[in-house]
Amino acid sequence: MLDESTMTSFDHIIINANIATFSAQHGFNIYENEDADSIPYGQLHNAAIGIKNGKIAWIGTQDQVTAHLPKYQDSQITDVNGKWITPGLIDCHTHIVYGGNRSNEFEARLQGVSYQDIAAQGGGIVATVSATRAASIESLFAQSEKRLLALMKEGVTSIEIKSGYGLDLDTERKMLTVARQLGEKYDIHVSTTYLAAHALPPEYKNHADDYIEQVCEWLPILHSEGLVDAVDGFCENIAFSTEQIRRVFEVARSLNLPVKLHSEQLSDIGGSALVAEYKGLSSDHLEHLSEEDIKKMAASNTVAVILPGAFYTLRDTKLPPIEALRKHQVPIAISTDCNPGTSPLTSLLLTMNMGCTLFYLTPEEVLAGSTVYAAQALGLPNKGKIEVGCDADLALWDIARPADLAYQMGLNPIQGIMVQGKWRDTI
Repeated sequence: MLDESTMTSFDHIIINANIATFSAQHGFNIYENEDADSIPYGQLHNAAIGIKNGKIAWIGTQDQVTAHLPKYQDSQITDVNGKWITPGLIDCHTHIVYGGNRSNEFEARLQGVSYQDIAAQGGGIVATVSATRAASIESLFAQSEKRLLALMKEGVTSIEIKSGYGLDLDTERKMLTVARQLGEKYDIHVSTTYLAAHALPPEYKNHADDYIEQVCEWLPILHSEGLVDAVDGFCENIAFSTEQIRRVFEVARSLNLPVKLHSEQLSDIGGSALVAEYKGLSSDHLEHLSEEDIKKMAASNTVAVILPGAFYTLRDTKLPPIEALRKHQVPIAISTDCNPGTSPLTSLLLTMNMGCTLFYLTPEEVLAGSTVYAAQALGLPNKGKIEVGCDADLALWDIARPADLAYQMGLNPIQGIMVQGKWRDTI
């Protein structure tokens, strides 16, 4: 029982709330939904939250706090009148910083032009690299800001932003700098990921090993400038081999940087096993992931990040092995994969719906995948759940039940977002 001095010392109190905590302390256990102790979403009804110094300081019932409310000013109390609160959403795999766009290629493909022909004409990733290299830092910021705002308007309070459309030192630096600037301007958490091992730039055609050597040389430079939180790569037959990615991961390890990987999107060449070997944060895409490598991910506590936007845009038919991931209790996160070529998607709510309709995930799984497991995929233990000690990053929704967030399409029920204990005036 908290004493009077504690119950009257909060900076802010939220009352009359229904809460999807995604906290094991409140019964969340997605793997054991038949268990008597498991509570869907870790949900609490008629609840209240006390917030202090940007953190969640107390969670309890409305009855516990009512007698203490006269001690607070009106401005310190938010009465949500039975609406739902979730952790602030987390988009854990994005490429939102890039120059130009490729709607011309989208149109051409629909008219029968092959991807190979588009690439031969200077399209594909090369087009985005050219546009990103040519863009000033101010132009790149202005283009990327619009995409970030679209995500924030749907309750996103933390986001990962990758480089990887520069493929040279100066442009990789420019992309990561813009990512940092976006986080500073909007005062939300941005995790920056170095993805220079994304594709082979034209100037290194047929010299992939030489390019990887450059990638390894640039990483310590950009890390020393405070621009890198994690390291990623594209491990695929059309990109880089496990041996080449291993060289990058070794440099990351020497700098004590966590790793993640684009793996098994088009084929199975063992990328997820590699990232598991390095105890990586996540392995992403995963349509061709084997059960043997799922076991390795489970052992290394590596999150599976699935990306239905790319599956949808590419009209893929190979589903990720969801049942095997469930069987081995690998946490599943979900993300927009916002990028100009294969997932020009800036709606995490629509991504959740896609996860249900395309990948047969449950509404609880996709919401967990956009909160608690997305936080795990970014190495953020104090985000993505509502429990004492965690950051007070919250989203307020006008919904009847949490499943509405995955069920509805095109209707945004957001009512407010709180970041580090402060409500945002505008969304």
